[in-house]
Amino acid sequence: GSMERVSLFLNLANDPTFSRIERIITPRLALTTAEYYAYQLEKHVLVILTDLSSYCDALREVSAAREEVPGRRGYPGYMYTDLATIYERAGRVEGRNGSITQVPILTMPNDDITHPIPDLTGYITEGQIFIDRQLHNKGIYPPINVLPCLSRLMKSAIGEGRTRKDHSDVSNQLYAKYAIGRDAASMKAVVGEEALSNEDKLSLEFLDRFERNYVNQGAYEKRSIFDGLDMAWELLRVFPKELLNRIPKKVLDQYYQRQGKSGKGTEDNGEANGSQQQNGEGNLIDA
Repeated sequence: GSMERVSLFLNLANDPTFSRIERIITPRLALTTAEYYAYQLEKHVLVILTDLSSYCDALREVSAAREEVPGRRGYPGYMYTDLATIYERAGRVEGRNGSITQVPILTMPNDDITHPIPDLTGYITEGQIFIDRQLHNKGIYPPINVLPCLSRLMKSAIGEGRTRKDHSDVSNQLYAKYAIGRDAASMKAVVGEEALSNEDKLSLEFLDRFERNYVNQGAYEKRSIFDGLDMAWELLRVFPKELLNRIPKKVLDQYYQRQGKSGKGTEDNGEANGSQQQNGEGNLIDA
């Protein structure tokens, strides 16, 4: 099984106070081990670090014990640099075939994305996935709120020759319509559905279908990028063509009327012959 290929480093939350030093050392021990696997044994290594919020709290306690000048909310002023020494140990080394992929997981205190821990993490990492408490309460799994999620590497990894030529346009349109749907839901809570325009009602329908059918999926469901793009077009057909203003007319003409799956590996969908990568990029997860 997979556990035969796992190296596990633990520091428990109920460990005594002096273990704060161990908590600061633990992620570095894990990354040193990962570097040995990646650059000496030339393996592809996944490092999952959880919970980085506990790490930062331990850093604050040690800083306070050393009577250092505190920064925002009592965290040390060098916390950005300290986190960078962890996050920036992901990647590859020239001349070696191995690699290290990091998935740090952190909890946002009071769901505050401006808290120093998620705020500084977002500056360093190349992407983040935001887990939403309200979506979780609605039974959406995984409860990912796509609006605050981001990937700085997405543009260089999608498009014709890699995924499909409509990928970027469809993504932008989904983001825009989902944001409008959230605004329409807030308006509905104030004035009632009867006072909404027809476009707002379409946005509410899109919002519900996007969360229930697109974001929501089974724990063992396999959904390729191409399946996701086809599902996206099915959702966008809720709106008439003229309301899809983020997609060029040429792309609309090619994909808007199409029903069912476009097929994989055809000239029509512009799939690359190479590999594809699907991000499950949590809480705030940064990769």
